[in-house]
Amino acid sequence: MVTIKQIAEEAGFSQATVSRLLNEDPTLSVSPATKNKILTVANKLGYGKRQNKFLISRKIALLTSFTAEEELQDVYFNTLKELILKQSKNANLEIDIFHDLDHLIAKGKNYEGFIGIGADDLSSEKLAKLHEVTPLGIFLDINPYPDKFDSVQPDLSQTILDALDLLQRAGKKRIGFIGGVGSIMGQHNYRQDPRAFAFENWAKRLNIFNEKDYFVGGSFTTSNGYELGKKVITNLGTDLPDAFIVASDALAIGVLQAFNEAGIRLPQDTAIISINNIEVSQYVSPPLTTYSIDQKELCQTAINLLCDALERPDRAKIHAFVNTELVIRKSFTL
Repeated sequence: MVTIKQIAEEAGFSQATVSRLLNEDPTLSVSPATKNKILTVANKLGYGKRQNKFLISRKIALLTSFTAEEELQDVYFNTLKELILKQSKNANLEIDIFHDLDHLIAKGKNYEGFIGIGADDLSSEKLAKLHEVTPLGIFLDINPYPDKFDSVQPDLSQTILDALDLLQRAGKKRIGFIGGVGSIMGQHNYRQDPRAFAFENWAKRLNIFNEKDYFVGGSFTTSNGYELGKKVITNLGTDLPDAFIVASDALAIGVLQAFNEAGIRLPQDTAIISINNIEVSQYVSPPLTTYSIDQKELCQTAINLLCDALERPDRAKIHAFVNTELVIRKSFTL
């Protein structure tokens, strides 16, 4: 059995300090660095964690770096936030929420780690400053600084390839794409959404890419999807692809509105496969065939990785991908 004395000797602090910290003495005042050092040693020796739960609460920041432009876009990221807050309690993580990266940088030394959620661009310069004050962190749904922070993302590249394979097996020879503008993050901050990047890459490799059926621009909102849908109608008229892959449900719902107004029937005139499986996607006309992102698994994996980083702060950075699952409805049927 690990003793207070063993932890104190390896951590380099007095037995009294270690004992008061591990027993959560409310009158004890120590720096986050001291607390983290003691808890890291305790965890390493097998004291600080039992059944994926820290015995002593760890203070974590949650950065929500997304600017919701409308309700449907907001649903996805807010669901991630609420799941993180709920699941973190099971791991005994104490979380404070930040909506601004500069604010987190200013307060970062008070936290042992952080989880970041969002779609907003984050500069490498500011992320480097964040790493200086809070070196342990994980980003959820994006990967803006892979050299310094962990990440967990849905495997969107594989999802696009799966959708292309599925459509081709169903006899769809001409396949278009509708998407918004995003970033393939990292130091290069490449200005193309990963779904659009994957579609262009795989469609060209499969020799089915057609520039005139590729519609990308604007944000991932229903209103922009409506505008892109009208652009499809203006540019193509009745000469539509056999199917479209649409980058998100919010976009797809706007596209459906434009298509319905123009009398375009799904799946008779063209078909749509989307991504996200937000709740409303089953109630639109026609209900969307879409790839479901397991948000609970994304969040649990993020928490597990952060807990592991707190226990093993010197380990290599880890980047995890979570598979999606197809939900068949009426916008595309087998």
